[in-house]
Formats: sequence, structure tokens, C-alpha cells
Amino acid sequence: MSALAPYALATLSALSADRVIAVVRAPSIPDAPALCAALAAGGIRWIEFTYTTPGVAGHLRRAAAAGTGCRIGVGTVLTAAQAEEALAAGAEFLVTPGGRPAVADVAGAAGIPVIMGALTPTEVAEAADLGATAVKIFPARSFGPGYFKDLAGPYPGIPLVASGGVNAGNAGEFLTCGARAVCAGTDVVPPSAVAAGDWAGITRRAEAFVAALAC
Repeated sequence: MSALAPYALATLSALSADRVIAVVRAPSIPDAPALCAALAAGGIRWIEFTYTTPGVAGHLRRAAAAGTGCRIGVGTVLTAAQAEEALAAGAEFLVTPGGRPAVADVAGAAGIPVIMGALTPTEVAEAADLGATAVKIFPARSFGPGYFKDLAGPYPGIPLVASGGVNAGNAGEFLTCGARAVCAGTDVVPPSAVAAGDWAGITRRAEAFVAALAC
């Protein structure tokens, strides 16, 4: 399996410290920098915009240029063209829903971390072979926290991220069972709250999520 590049190791260290990525899927985002600031105020500094949101490259560009102190990335990256567009817009990391060799190639050439989606043990190994900085296990809720402990047996050196159905009530258990980080979706950034620009509400949700990890 591929050894992690220095830039990937630095990213992994930072992700391990912060432990949460907010995944934003919304029909519209009225103010991407304000959304990032709201999440950062609640203690979440890793933010993943997604290609399921219309005009995501523009949102990414505005958020990256605003200097919010957050790490801004983009997810649901399926093609090399999307990866190149995201990097041109200022993405600091890429996330794929499954194994995407072309995306891994773009990320590797640019020296940008990629978190690659997988589910089965075979897919985890394939993602690592493609040079994934970490492997996102989706849907995490369907298999439960214990699945991460199971995967750590044959793959003790592969960093895993829990995604799909993770909330304040179960996030801590995923981390305890071996996940390096978790993805916070609608529990923190409900599409309706994002579209409405409810930044105060999103900050409160982020605070509650982060506080739950300490319990």
C-alpha cells in the first residue's frame, strides 16, 4: 500500500486533532464565508462543500478567499475535471464517495490530500493503494462503530473517517472504536438552515456536536 506523502501526513495530523468535518449539502448557500465562520465559531474548522450543491465552485472560491481560518474542501468529486475545478477554486482537500483513480491522480499531482470513500475491506485496501490520505467509510451508521474496530484488525495503519448517519449521539463511539474523524452532516448543517442563513443556529449545533465528543 502507498506510503503517505508529507503533505498528507500533515493533513492527517491536523484532522486527527480537530476530529470533525462538516459536510454541507444544500439547495443553496446564501453566504459561504458566513457559513464557514458560523461553523468555526462552534468549533468545527474542516468544511466540505459538495458537488451536489449548485454552483459549488463559486461557493468554494468565496469561502477560500475570505480567510475564515477553516480548511475548505470539496466532496462528491467524481471526475478529474471536477477535481481540477475544485483545486482552481481553492480547495485544500478532496473527498470522493468511492474509488476514483482519476481524482486520486489529480490530487497526487497537485500535492492535495484526498479522502476516498469505501465500505468493504477490499475497497479500503484499494483506496489506500490509490494514495488516499484517509478512507471514508460510508454509510457508517448502517454498519455501526464496531465495524471500525473490525477494520482496524487487518488495516491498523489506514486512517478511517466515519460518514453517513453520524450525529452528536453516536460520534464519540465511532471515534472510540477507531475512526480518526467523523463527518457531521444534517445534524449540524441542515439544508434548510443553510439555505435560510441561520448562522446562529448552525453555530449552536456545531457547539453541541463538538461538546458531545468530550463526553
